Amino acid sequence: MPDPSSLRDSTQIVLPRCALDGLRDGVCERFTVTVVETDDHYRIIGSPVEIKAASDYLARNGVAVA
Repeated sequence: MPDPSSLRDSTQIVLPRCALDGLRDGVCERFTVTVVETDDHYRIIGSPVEIKAASDYLARNGVAVA
């Protein structure tokens, strides 16, 4: 059985709020994901395929995604 933390890592990206400045709308328009806001960060949640594509998009736009 897979480790739950590895599944969570493949289905979400957690970023500080400032990291998505100017990119949030692009992420929401291009990918089938849900963006959840908290006081200090965003959680981008989606399927592993969508998260991989969104991660690549963010990296191309200068956002470090670990």
